Amino acid sequence: MSAITNSRTALPITIRGVTKTYGDVYALDDVDLDVSSGEFITLLGPSGSGKTTLLMVLSGFNRPDCGSVMFGDKEVIRMSPHVRDVGMVFQNYALFPHMDVNNNVAFPLKLRKVGKAEIADRVKKALDLVKLDGLGERRISQLSGGQRQRVALARAIVFEPQILLMDEPLSALDKNLREHMQIELRRLHEMLGMTTVYVTHDQREALTMSDRVVVVNHGKLIQIDEPKQLYERPLSKFVASFIGESTFLPVTVDNDQAMLNGRSIKLAEAPASKDGDQLLLLRPEKLEILPGDGQGGDFNRFKGKVKDLVYQGESFLLYVDLDDGPEISLRSSTRREILDAVPDKGGEVTIGLHPEDTIVVSEDGS
Repeated sequence: MSAITNSRTALPITIRGVTKTYGDVYALDDVDLDVSSGEFITLLGPSGSGKTTLLMVLSGFNRPDCGSVMFGDKEVIRMSPHVRDVGMVFQNYALFPHMDVNNNVAFPLKLRKVGKAEIADRVKKALDLVKLDGLGERRISQLSGGQRQRVALARAIVFEPQILLMDEPLSALDKNLREHMQIELRRLHEMLGMTTVYVTHDQREALTMSDRVVVVNHGKLIQIDEPKQLYERPLSKFVASFIGESTFLPVTVDNDQAMLNGRSIKLAEAPASKDGDQLLLLRPEKLEILPGDGQGGDFNRFKGKVKDLVYQGESFLLYVDLDDGPEISLRSSTRREILDAVPDKGGEVTIGLHPEDTIVVSEDGS
């Protein structure tokens, strides 16, 4: 048998009108979503947003009240989990503690009545792929958290599913291992080409790994975009505040012109909503300390007084009380010339925001 590769064409997923309620609560509210063949898409949202419920609908472990789920041209909404032919990696890995690594990985193949010789070959290749070669006879209790995660992944891909579902598989790992596994999972996806739906509440994880990110809240899909677009151009206060650090200043928009305390603000692009009260988004890393009197250059300017400076090694956070607004924070590198330009606590400072980084969002995304 050849090595585990994308030997079968990955399937697209089409979701239409999927609704799931628990009493009066909508876990999923008329959800529509298209996932392309071979795409890595992440469902991102806070606890209780509906992201895991949607994943369980895809896996067959949760049946919605109504709606359609198509894998390719096949309707699967009434199919049991074991006949949907999807790989699944659970949050707690769901490994069998009484089996060794080899038998855990072989389990899906035995269910499919694959021959013994082929099982041994495919298990070995799956373990090689996730860098667990030589550990097949280990007991699950003898493995680290990262190794258990890899076993669960090997078990999910050993039968070469066309769709792979993952429910927060890295949440139990420490920070360094988690970040390493994010890159490993992304590389593995590029190698295998399976259509992948991944659930997380970790914003950085979603941005790192995904072709597209689906922001979910209260059972609705709030915004669907590529990672860079989602971060740089959020459509609502919720998305902007959930994806990264944010401060908001109230502005009034009149015929594409944004006004802050009576002065015009230069924008990167016209607001989605042409008129009314909206919010100017300030990201700490997009702000700059302007030297001297703060003049020169094409910036939107904000004057204030230094409240505090927090040194964080490679960067620092500067807290500034605006003269005509709330406290904001600015993040910059700790290069000497930048630190030397920071006034002492209580000193006046001018903060600049380039028009290309100046965007206005609505309260609700409308």
